[in-house]
Amino acid sequence: MSLEVLYERCAGIDVHQRFVVVCLLVVEGGKRRQEIRTFRNETADLLALRTWLVQERCTHVGMESTGVYWMQVYRRLEGFFELVVANAQHIKAVPGRKTDVQDAEWIASLLQHGLFNPSFVPNQEQQDLRDLTRLRVSLVRERTRLVNRVHKVLEEAGMK
Repeated sequence: MSLEVLYERCAGIDVHQRFVVVCLLVVEGGKRRQEIRTFRNETADLLALRTWLVQERCTHVGMESTGVYWMQVYRRLEGFFELVVANAQHIKAVPGRKTDVQDAEWIASLLQHGLFNPSFVPNQEQQDLRDLTRLRVSLVRERTRLVNRVHKVLEEAGMK
């Protein structure tokens, strides 16, 4: 049984802290072509990745949400491709894949056949607001912790 190909030009990206492994899948004239490349997770290399995918006329790019490392990749590719981000646990649930290349191939294959379950990715404005709100919550907790610590010191010294 063969799965239907939804996207004839797509890429899967396995994201790491220092590098990304990219698998480009292209279906032309009934033939499937695959190309694997590795890029550093730095702006210049990510722009080179974007240029390569644009030249290949890639339409869809899938990646897993690995910590915060995927965000820089996402922001560099945003607006050029249909981007799909999936929870890493949903992708990693399949046993037997051991290498970065195999992970990139797996992600590309899932995307190509429409089997990628996308996560919600807020736009930059929403992300900035979320970051600011989280920072405020953290600062309020820190302030409360420090006030309680001062109260404890004063209580122990009998100065309350």
